[in-house]
Amino acid sequence: QVHLVESGGALVQAGSSLRLSCAASGLTFGAHTMGWFRRVIGNEREFVASIRWNGENTNYADSVKGRFTISRDNAKNAVYLQLTNLKAEDTAIYFCTASRLYPALRSYEYDHWGQGTQVTVSS
Repeated sequence: QVHLVESGGALVQAGSSLRLSCAASGLTFGAHTMGWFRRVIGNEREFVASIRWNGENTNYADSVKGRFTISRDNAKNAVYLQLTNLKAEDTAIYFCTASRLYPALRSYEYDHWGQGTQVTVSS
């Protein structure tokens, strides 16, 4: 059974930084594109970032480009999202996801989802 467990969410002030982590188990981690999506209450999940299985290719939503960085450690079955210069509009639940496809910019391209971690940015 596949498990994706996110951690690192917090309440922070605008301009702060956070690092989200996702621990994966039950899947061939190195064969999957890993992604991060986020959802504001009442809205659809939106793509944030994805990283290819080998870590050499990444994609970002325009709204986070230059502020967020996705990375992975295949030896640890982990994927990370570094968030910097946080804004109030970044407040959301952040989800870790796994896909067999790349670049996998749409939620329906993902097979597995974590439960999410809450990031709240106060202005």
